[in-house]
Amino acid sequence: MTARLIGGLDRLVAAILDVGQWLLLPVVALLFLQWPLRDLVQHYSREANDLGQWLFALYVAVSITAATRAQAHLAADTIARRYAAATREWLARAGALFGLIPWSIIVLVTSWSLVRDSTLLLERFPDTGNPGYFIIKLALLLMAVLVLIEGVLELAPPVWQPRSQRPRS
Repeated sequence: MTARLIGGLDRLVAAILDVGQWLLLPVVALLFLQWPLRDLVQHYSREANDLGQWLFALYVAVSITAATRAQAHLAADTIARRYAAATREWLARAGALFGLIPWSIIVLVTSWSLVRDSTLLLERFPDTGNPGYFIIKLALLLMAVLVLIEGVLELAPPVWQPRSQRPRS
């Protein structure tokens, strides 16, 4: 049962990350288009900017966990690379237990009411009045939830091997 639950969580996070990676293309397109829209068309540049902001927030929210899974974070692990595999695994689990999980819980607890209120009000961008500002705040919760789940997966029993520790094909 536990292995099925952990496997399901791993697949859920992987699916979210697979979808999230494609958010970068519209972000780049919107950032590119906002200048021609402003200077040539003289309309819709603020809308393009606002849309780009919330897409970027969602992209960053999933990128944190994607970088963790790909072991692509900037890290001061010059010494740790020489450690035995068991020691590195222990350090990863300790980092998840004492770093990732508490941090994500703190973010979830402290930001919950702010995000809830913003979402219930369907908060708009303060500068432009365009809809969707609440999505940026929802991205904060998404990021914290993904980090929390990834931390739990790192603590999973050795029988279950998280995606981040699987050999790359």
